[in-house]
Amino acid sequence: MKFEKKSLKFLEKYLNTSSPTGYEHEGQKIWMDYIRPYVDKVEVDHYGTCYGIINPEAEFKVVIEAHADEISWYVNYITDDGLIYVIRNGGSDQTIAPSKIVHIHGEKGIVKGVFGWPAIHTRTNQNEPTPKIENIFIDCGATTKEEVENMGIYVGCMITYPDEFFEMNDRYFVCRALDNRIGGFMIAEVARLLKENKKTIPFGLYITNSVQEEVGLYGADMIADTIKPNIAIVTDVTHDTTTPMIEKKKEGDQKCGAGPVVFFAPSVHHTIRELIIQTAKSKNIPFQRAAASRATGTDTDAFAHSNGGVPSALISLPLRYMHTTVEMVAKEDVRNVIQLIYETLLEIQPEIKLKYH
Repeated sequence: MKFEKKSLKFLEKYLNTSSPTGYEHEGQKIWMDYIRPYVDKVEVDHYGTCYGIINPEAEFKVVIEAHADEISWYVNYITDDGLIYVIRNGGSDQTIAPSKIVHIHGEKGIVKGVFGWPAIHTRTNQNEPTPKIENIFIDCGATTKEEVENMGIYVGCMITYPDEFFEMNDRYFVCRALDNRIGGFMIAEVARLLKENKKTIPFGLYITNSVQEEVGLYGADMIADTIKPNIAIVTDVTHDTTTPMIEKKKEGDQKCGAGPVVFFAPSVHHTIRELIIQTAKSKNIPFQRAAASRATGTDTDAFAHSNGGVPSALISLPLRYMHTTVEMVAKEDVRNVIQLIYETLLEIQPEIKLKYH
């Protein structure tokens, strides 16, 4: 399976569009426009979760899901001399902030700023300062609080990084926010393949791009109650643990290029997981295994624990440097996640036995 030119064009535009938690709408517009030709119906809930439906009249419902939001910062405090202090919106990493360019989404449009940091020359003969929420700050070139506010910047404005998509060594996709708009791309490609290959499925398929995962799985929690699916297959990213300073005994052994990661966890339903594994084996799709204690930390948990319990499974994409602006995924893994979800859907029948015996 090769990536279509139109697919890559969509991916680049989608990734380059800011979609911070609570402000996902611009990215969601692009996603909906892309999937519209491949589904029978498109819906949006009150908080911005979008989903395309194939066979909307079917009683048996299957969800394939990713989350649309990216981490970011909020303006939290503006000093009298025009510097901006921040709080997190999701799991933003303060250690990568110094010297990063930012986009402040103000009332008058985007304003550029930088995360400042004291020069190395001024840090000699003292304890090396560590970036913390309390000491990182943004300089937007203003000298007073009034000047900052005249730019349209106030407490509560969203702050994102502008780092854009590129391909590396013909092997990796690199961008901020691959966690998890790459998931939105993959489920959209599944919808495209079903349509273009003229496949019919005997159930309603809900291709779902949820909001607010990064702050507590809230979008998935809401949409699970709306759709009330019989099965949910979630895709998200997980750590490539082969890079330096990661402890495999704690984080497991997964790597980019070795295939999708199928998770074992209390919220993962055995029947759905085994169907995925057997599909991977029968279709010669490489895959890896990983385990999660207590919770997966993904939207899988929200779906599994909704509506009295929804049989759910998690297929993850190995990713390097999570929650930085240089997240990396192997192109071959992206292809294989798409193919694994696609082939698994073709194996599902409404008569599937989901109860434990």
